[in-house]
Amino acid sequence: MTDLDQRPAPSLAGPALRRAAPALLVYAGVRALGLAVLAIWGAAAGKSPHALLTARWDSLWYTRVAEHGYGWEVTLPDGSVHSNLAFFPLLPWLERLVSAISPLSYADAGLVVSWLASLFAAAGIFAVADRLYGRRAGICAAGIWAVLPVGIVQSMAYSESLFTALAAWSLYAVLRGRWVAAGVLASFAGLTRPVGAAVVAAIWVAAAVQVYRERRADWRMVLGVVLAPLGAAGYVLWVGHRTGAGLFGYLDVQAGWGNGFDFGYAFARFIGEKFTSVPGALAGIGLIVGVALVVWLYVIGVRSKQPLPLLVYTGIVVALALCAAGYFGSKPRLLMPAFPLLLPLAVALARLRTSRSALVLGCVAVVSAVYGAFWLHGSGPP
Repeated sequence: MTDLDQRPAPSLAGPALRRAAPALLVYAGVRALGLAVLAIWGAAAGKSPHALLTARWDSLWYTRVAEHGYGWEVTLPDGSVHSNLAFFPLLPWLERLVSAISPLSYADAGLVVSWLASLFAAAGIFAVADRLYGRRAGICAAGIWAVLPVGIVQSMAYSESLFTALAAWSLYAVLRGRWVAAGVLASFAGLTRPVGAAVVAAIWVAAAVQVYRERRADWRMVLGVVLAPLGAAGYVLWVGHRTGAGLFGYLDVQAGWGNGFDFGYAFARFIGEKFTSVPGALAGIGLIVGVALVVWLYVIGVRSKQPLPLLVYTGIVVALALCAAGYFGSKPRLLMPAFPLLLPLAVALARLRTSRSALVLGCVAVVSAVYGAFWLHGSGPP
């Protein structure tokens, strides 16, 4: 029996909810600060915070899917086609459901879904960190996820919060050996974003290692392994059937958006092009430092012997974010579901006295809130 086996296994019920309550309060407080700063900034700039959160960029595409279904597309002057088939269906389905049972519009329903999902994501991150490193680390992990520079996306009608919630709880279920629950949650994650493949891979690798060690496969494990890819596979196959392009139909849709996996060549070229001017060089150095930080945190996770499912999941999320072509301003947002990267920081923060850790989180939260408001009033997330 290992220490991990003896550690309490929280869930969102009864005493375990009370155990997670401080993490949820910290998370909610940080996000409320971000929304308050956004509202103040919006009042000064004459822009609607509500419109910024619900009616720009990807949130518009999700709302159109909820309202009109699939089949809508835009042809750009260069001939490329942006189809709403690029957007996975779970968030629009939930927007449609919430709107059907309430007076909310599809856009407002998306905001409600995102806010609730962000709380479940924070709870899932807490649960994973609590199981591995203890309650204080769990609270810090939820807080650090909230204060990410692009944390304002967690409060937008985007799918990142929903996906992170499903991924975190699926990984937690794997850590507890709850294979069926892990598979069901992974299937829903696969209906949320393309990176749902990372959750599936984490489950499959964990199952393969356990079968190798124990020389047997429990029926629950087999069922979880079978269920895990159904969501993503079902949607990708449906898109292929609808477009008439078969298995590669979804890849064709993504290509229309300029997305594709090129092992980081386009991103590296993008960074290299920054070094043609002094301001650009500073931005290029910042990008290099950011990528190095991500790699460094992953290496720390490996060296600290994070559970294999977390390492597999994080590695794939990071690889897909950094090594894919597309709009490069999206990359910080695409890295947000890689929450295991934050666990070493959470452990370090948890070792400080409560007053010091609260001061650190508070200061970073203020910076994050200001940056989030600045970002959404500028280029913002694509």
